[in-house]
Amino acid sequence: MISAISFHTVPEKQNTVFSILIPSWNNLDYLKCCVESIRKNSAYPHQIIVHINEGNDGTLEWVQRQGLSYSYSAANVGVCYGFNASAALATSDYLVLSDDDFYFTPGWDEGLYTEIRKLDHFYFCIAGTMIEHVATTNRCAIAPYDFGKTVRDFDENKLLREYRSIPFPDWSGGNWYPMVLHKRIWQLIGGLSVEFSPGMGSDPDMMMKLWHAGVRYYKGVGASRVYHFGSKTTDRIKKNDGYNQFLLKWGLSNSTFFKLFLRQGTLFDGPCADPPRTGELRTRLWKDAVKRVLASFRAGDR
Repeated sequence: MISAISFHTVPEKQNTVFSILIPSWNNLDYLKCCVESIRKNSAYPHQIIVHINEGNDGTLEWVQRQGLSYSYSAANVGVCYGFNASAALATSDYLVLSDDDFYFTPGWDEGLYTEIRKLDHFYFCIAGTMIEHVATTNRCAIAPYDFGKTVRDFDENKLLREYRSIPFPDWSGGNWYPMVLHKRIWQLIGGLSVEFSPGMGSDPDMMMKLWHAGVRYYKGVGASRVYHFGSKTTDRIKKNDGYNQFLLKWGLSNSTFFKLFLRQGTLFDGPCADPPRTGELRTRLWKDAVKRVLASFRAGDR
């Protein structure tokens, strides 16, 4: 049973373009940096909504003083409930899902809103691009560019001088935050699936739900940039087995879905299409079927 969630709405003083959803779990220094960067570097007015998990580090009192709408749970309910709860308070047509350890650079919202206005439908998943201080296997991030590993050693001035000059193209695949979805699509898929709580695997699952709902426009915008500290609050939780949950739910691995359906990390060249059921896809689906049987046996043993 989850901790009861309460909802607190603050009327917006003007029409907003995005409702920005930010779950946060006792991560006040990063949340402050995130919210302040949105206020300072946005071209348009936006609604900022925080879901406060516990908030015993002063987060609750700070959010209240800032006059932000928020949802609150006395215990950590994870990001699935956190995003779903904050989305319930959204007043804008467009929802932006954000981590609390982002610094939003100038132009981040112009890049996303420009892409939205190019389309004549709302069946899209459009993401900004993270700048990270450590290189990983994520081909959708600009890395390694070190402007500070924590908020304490963050070199904001250096970032603002250099972030635009780093070349990076538009990419395919979605799945990474900040991500913008139309509210109707979010409601159509039912938000994040709470069976993935506290959150491992919930993003791939959301991408698959979008796919089944008819979304084929998954675009990462190279000109919309956030700096990602990677504060790793997930190290404090007991993780769910998101990989096998996805495999058992959808019948294929998230790596197969990302590579062959979403073409994640490749140059953006238009909407995705169903991959032909030949060659690599057949081989991967066969291997995934074997993995699924093994995962079923392991799940039955628990």
